[in-house]
Amino acid sequence: MTQKFITIGEIMLRLTPPNYDKIRAASSFEASYGGSEANIALALANLGIDSSFFSVVPDNSLGKSAVRMLRSNDVHCSPMILSTEKETPTHRLGTYYLETGYGIRPSKVTYDRRHSAFTEYDYSKVDADSLLNGFTWLHMSGITPALSQSCADFTLRIMQRAKELGLTVSFDGNFRSTLWTWDEARDFCTQCLPYVDVLFGIEPYHLWKNENDHSAGDIKDGLPLQPDFYAQSKVFEAFEERFPNLKCIARHVRYAHSGSENSLKAYMWLHGKTYESKLFTFTILDRVGGGDAFASGLIYAMMKGYEPADMVNFAVASSVIKHTIRGDGNITDDADTIRNIMNMNYDIKR
Repeated sequence: MTQKFITIGEIMLRLTPPNYDKIRAASSFEASYGGSEANIALALANLGIDSSFFSVVPDNSLGKSAVRMLRSNDVHCSPMILSTEKETPTHRLGTYYLETGYGIRPSKVTYDRRHSAFTEYDYSKVDADSLLNGFTWLHMSGITPALSQSCADFTLRIMQRAKELGLTVSFDGNFRSTLWTWDEARDFCTQCLPYVDVLFGIEPYHLWKNENDHSAGDIKDGLPLQPDFYAQSKVFEAFEERFPNLKCIARHVRYAHSGSENSLKAYMWLHGKTYESKLFTFTILDRVGGGDAFASGLIYAMMKGYEPADMVNFAVASSVIKHTIRGDGNITDDADTIRNIMNMNYDIKR
């Protein structure tokens, strides 16, 4: 069966001071485009997956430029809406500024996305059946519902309908503290879980020890940021017990040695068993989009029917190689390159 992938989210203009400069000292900015869901669509399209992206951008030069970038990476943009000023009165493309970290100085993101065309659009006008027609996989994230009530309502509606239509539904909680509170994120994202097949990350969700007495706490309480295999497995098992619709759960674990050097590994639960990837240590050129590259890598490996151990290692390798690429998206267009990283084969290819 041919896989046809679609994802929904906001694409933004990214402005980055060159040469690791701070914003306050910058006299110029490098312009590119990105956003979690767009990054995943782009990465899958580069690997040859039939990949589409739905978003709303203003019908102006910035919006059209964002669409052009996606199309240049083989992403199908026919579902996208170029909105009029009547539909989205502020008529702007969301923007974010990235200060790239160096050494012990971490990277820093500053958002300027309020009242963007994506947040102002009335999604009650979007017919879910028409949007999802012909697709086999839908990916959503917790960023979109944090942007507005209309976005939140649309997220839940589209996930429910995708589940009814038999699509594989993946979801990444992707908590952003500048967009909503931890409790708001947990409350909403937990509502999404009954419609999810493939879950990325274990937060922000409620996984109460006692559904009738929340004062008993969450099963994830006390779980370290870098859990061992046993602790992670227990959490995966609790998710499976509470939400038996979940077919796969995966998360990557980061060890930040400095702003320029990190290590990554991942855990994945599939078919009642937990798998642990290799540990990769690497130097960072651009960290933003690393989590999206992990998600796209796992989706690709699942679509291609990889063995479970290879799935989780391919996903981590996808993230690792993204850290060596400027911009939000993993533009690697050769799966063999990722498999070589997965097998820790770093020799020159001739």
